[in-house]
Amino acid sequence: MTTTAAPAALAWRADPYTDALRSGRGPLFLHRQDGWLLPLEVERWCAAPDPADLTVLRRCRGAVLDIGCGPGRLVVALAALGTAALGVDVSPEAVRRTQRSGGSALCRSVFDPLPGEGRWHTALLLDGNVGIGGDPAALLTRAARLIEADGQLIVEAAPLDVDERVEVRVADGRGAFGAAFPWSRLGTAALLRYAHATGWRAGEQWTAAGRPFVVLRRMPARV
Repeated sequence: MTTTAAPAALAWRADPYTDALRSGRGPLFLHRQDGWLLPLEVERWCAAPDPADLTVLRRCRGAVLDIGCGPGRLVVALAALGTAALGVDVSPEAVRRTQRSGGSALCRSVFDPLPGEGRWHTALLLDGNVGIGGDPAALLTRAARLIEADGQLIVEAAPLDVDERVEVRVADGRGAFGAAFPWSRLGTAALLRYAHATGWRAGEQWTAAGRPFVVLRRMPARV
């Protein structure tokens, strides 16, 4: 595992996150050093895809890589539709839950070597996973190496105008904390700025149930 991914990998293996996935419910938060808390939607992640998720599934094309798949609701749903899909997540419990539900998943960081690099047609960064590693440019650059030249990256942005890179810990709101790790949050405007700077162009944009989504495609290579 790379230096970029290691702190987050250890944090997502921490007991508060593992316990929440095992029970299928929160409360669970990202806890910033100044005391600010971002609620994590464990119950939604552990349920079947909701109507907003379905808007993403309808736009998936070809083989799909779900980066930070969590308990695997999207991977499982895609498999049920007959779509080749693989989830990757640094949490062993997330991977186990995905596999128990009938999906394919690997316990790896997106920055580790992955199967089919350069051959995935669709990659997903949902549920705040554009924050992985706390370095949006590095993550978007890595994602570009995973998909085909004419593939697509579907990203969920934060539902507000934000561009921040912070240190957080997973917390259960009852005094248990995981290790600190870097994270970022991007609203749509910030996401598009990082995307353009790393060789992506914006395609379709939409909002469902208050969740903003953007389809990114690679810019043509300059001759």
